[in-house]
Amino acid sequence: MFYPVYLNLKGKRAVVIGGGEVAERKVESLLETGALISVVSPEVTPRLSALADEKRVELHKRPYRRGDCSGAALVLSATDDADVSTAVWNEARTVGTLVNTADQPSLCDFIMPAVVRRGDLTIAISTSGTSPALAARLRGRFSRMLGPEYERLLDLLARARPEIRRRVQHERNRKALHYRILDSDVITLLEQNDSNGAERRLQEIIEDFVCPERTP
Repeated sequence: MFYPVYLNLKGKRAVVIGGGEVAERKVESLLETGALISVVSPEVTPRLSALADEKRVELHKRPYRRGDCSGAALVLSATDDADVSTAVWNEARTVGTLVNTADQPSLCDFIMPAVVRRGDLTIAISTSGTSPALAARLRGRFSRMLGPEYERLLDLLARARPEIRRRVQHERNRKALHYRILDSDVITLLEQNDSNGAERRLQEIIEDFVCPERTP
């Protein structure tokens, strides 16, 4: 059983060993994290080469060698060379770095979930490595269920949070107010691309909650 956690990789070194399509997917999953991404491989896909040209990743066009894991917050190993995979695992264990090895659960400290992102909303789906296909299918379902209005909802809630904290003193009451907002028609207005209407409705809900005696 794996422990679910979200890592803050901003400004931290993440190493990807390998340059094929699997390595490319792992790099893509890291791009929005703010990690300092290093790719180690004699050959890489055109996409990885382009990312290196754009200075979005640091590319070392050579085989893996001991020391590549040093100073990394995590290592993603995506090579089809079993000896290299084992060597990367052994080095990562020695230096205390978390490592994921593609398609080899026995050489993993963590697994890569299927992810749905809507701005700051992140849904990670894992089957503990038993069925990546099921995780991918569920990701598709959630992607269809959750439209861009959820990103806008999070932005709206983030802007309202300081006011709610200032005007509602107890955490229990704040939670009740947040649930009232979430259960309201604010999300419907956002689905209709009426951001101004959604913001007005949110403010009405806050006022009615804080000053219920004003409600007609």
